[in-house]
Amino acid sequence: MTGTALAATGGTAGADHTAVRVALWRALHTLADPPPHVVEDQIGLWLADPGDGWRDRPDMDEHATRRTRASIVARARFVEDLVVEQVLALDEAGGVDQYVVLGAGLDTFAQRRPEVAAHGLTVFEVDRPGPQAWKRQRLLDLGLGVPDWLRLVPVDFEGDWWGRLLAAGLDPTRPAVVASTGVTMYLTREAVEETFRLVAGLAPGSTFVTTFLRPPEDVEPEEQAQLRIAMNGARAAGTPFLSFFTPPRILALAHDTGFTEARHVPAADLERRYFAGRTDGLRPSRGEELLVAVV
Repeated sequence: MTGTALAATGGTAGADHTAVRVALWRALHTLADPPPHVVEDQIGLWLADPGDGWRDRPDMDEHATRRTRASIVARARFVEDLVVEQVLALDEAGGVDQYVVLGAGLDTFAQRRPEVAAHGLTVFEVDRPGPQAWKRQRLLDLGLGVPDWLRLVPVDFEGDWWGRLLAAGLDPTRPAVVASTGVTMYLTREAVEETFRLVAGLAPGSTFVTTFLRPPEDVEPEEQAQLRIAMNGARAAGTPFLSFFTPPRILALAHDTGFTEARHVPAADLERRYFAGRTDGLRPSRGEELLVAVV
């Protein structure tokens, strides 16, 4: 089905199902959780256009997914804060003007924060050709467009995706922020290591922020069943979870692949940063946590 036909039907046949689910969880946070909201993002919902009744989906159960969607919005806000901090440093000295989103899915940073681009930022969204062509069409159909500073880079992640990124204009001699959220669990250990090595070869001052999935036995007991359901669902969809890391292992990988500094950002840190003072008990799970590594 063409992008035009998708737009006409409001369907999501060209979108990756995991990307749609993440976008809907971000929207559900705004709709189901009381303010203050960690991230306010309904643009992903507009892009996905799931139709009436999407909140009745089993994977959108407001109670069962509370900690999962808290983790989703916390990681999105953390990455966004880091990018803005790095870009605004350009106004002084040593900041970055390149932001790469690996496995971009329905990421909406470019649509929600266009004022950041005014500081000279170029955003590179890297994803598979089919889902990205669908997203491009949806952006056009919604009147959001694709500005010059947003580069949509279609790649085959099994091929020379790094070469395609460089051909799209990424300058490896200048610092960049590279983000990879919700991706490592779908890659083999070898593919994860290769990604780390490529990013570590960027200019000094570059920052890599990535999420990693902890092994089920390393997650809160009350969350282990939910994680195993997610694992079974991913396997049934043909996108099984392949890689899990404990914090010491992911830190060792960062150092072994050439990063000069690396730090683990646990769920507890995100809770203190973004959920302090809440009375509804909303907080992220430690199932998926963050690594920040500096070249």
